[in-house]
Amino acid sequence: MALEEDSPRTFVPVPPAERPRRSRSTARVLLIDDRDRILLFADSDPGIPGVRWWITPGGGIDDGESEAVAAVREVEEETGLRITEADLVGPTMRRRVVHGYSDVVIDQQDVFYACWVPAFEVSTAGHTEEEQLTMAAHRWWTREELATTDEEIWPAVLLDLWKDADVRRDAAASAPADGGRVEESTVPA
Repeated sequence: MALEEDSPRTFVPVPPAERPRRSRSTARVLLIDDRDRILLFADSDPGIPGVRWWITPGGGIDDGESEAVAAVREVEEETGLRITEADLVGPTMRRRVVHGYSDVVIDQQDVFYACWVPAFEVSTAGHTEEEQLTMAAHRWWTREELATTDEEIWPAVLLDLWKDADVRRDAAASAPADGGRVEESTVPA
């Protein structure tokens, strides 16, 4: 997000025609607790006050990092929970997604994993400055709550992905689902 130098919380929108484009790869994790709830974070676009959507933990894969290592690192940074690569199931899905925001368009290659954990208290102490600005809340969701919410959930196929992860947890590994190419945007790309 574009920030003015005099204040770390002041957002300066970029006109839609001038938004830069970035590409990145991410590792995302369906973090499911022993009460059969999934952890999601409320994310936002500071250029459009009042708009939010819910996302799974995860983020960019650093240079030289494997997808699984990135997934483990992101879970610890965003939740405070330490897991290992052996705790991950998957990858469960791969997709290409375009995110259009008020200041940038991101063309992203996502890989999703699943991980079952005991219920725990989330710590956001490891959030980056940008995450502190945009990720205002977190909560554990049941399947019923996801199925009946009016809130926007990214990915929109999260319930199907969760159901598929349950099958993969108990079955031999199979190729990840193809999530195709989708757009999830606050300002269309």
